[in-house]
Amino acid sequence: MPLPLGNTFRDALAAAKRPLAGMWVCCGSPLVAELCAGSGLDWLLVDAEHSPNGLESILAQLQAVHGYPVHTLVRPPVNDTVLIKQYLDLGVQNLLIPMVNSVAQAEAAVAATRYPPQGVRGVGSALARAARWNRVPDYLDRANETISVTVQIESTAAVESVEDILNVDGVDAIFIGPSDLAASMGVLGQQEHPEVRAAVEHCLTAAKAAGKPAGVNAFNPDTARHYLDNGAGFILVGADVALLARGSEALAAKYIPQDSVVEPVETRTSY
Repeated sequence: MPLPLGNTFRDALAAAKRPLAGMWVCCGSPLVAELCAGSGLDWLLVDAEHSPNGLESILAQLQAVHGYPVHTLVRPPVNDTVLIKQYLDLGVQNLLIPMVNSVAQAEAAVAATRYPPQGVRGVGSALARAARWNRVPDYLDRANETISVTVQIESTAAVESVEDILNVDGVDAIFIGPSDLAASMGVLGQQEHPEVRAAVEHCLTAAKAAGKPAGVNAFNPDTARHYLDNGAGFILVGADVALLARGSEALAAKYIPQDSVVEPVETRTSY
């Protein structure tokens, strides 16, 4: 069985003639992931940081979207060597590592994806879907070719260190998170704040200078267009859960007279 070369997100960004548009996949459903994979978008982000995704549901979603012409990134909840090892063995090829605030953290993320001596990834290819259970010839020697690492810039510390983070060997791209960035700048919930936008633009400029792609999260269409015009090479423009929430609310608003809406009785005793 040949090694699946040339299909990482790194390769897609390098070959792209335009910015790549994607969406979040957060609900943990393989069916929804497959539905989104056939949408025509360029990439999906399966999230495990703020969503109910564990190893089993991530595996099921990878299997569900396999064969669709879409690139799938997975975001772990933390920059953790053991967890990254498990994701890679599942067959995750494209990682988005959250909360990378320093060169040391970026280097740790890359090292977690490399076998020794280049890194610290544990060896378990005989047990792993990534190597098709040792059916992929020379997987241990060539695994790096199948993996891309994108690190998330989402704090003032990360913005201040972005040039150095971009220079870390093995960091293929950066992705900017304006929500956490706004929080770290003392303007929680204000992703459109001028200082936040300026910080995002600074990171886009730094990435261009370093010759590496930069992406950004932007659900607001005007903001998305602004960042694309300022050099973003990839972007997230929606989420499965947000689309369902807003769509179902629109149906309720359209068909249910607002003066007849009865407020639900709060019955929960805990969260």
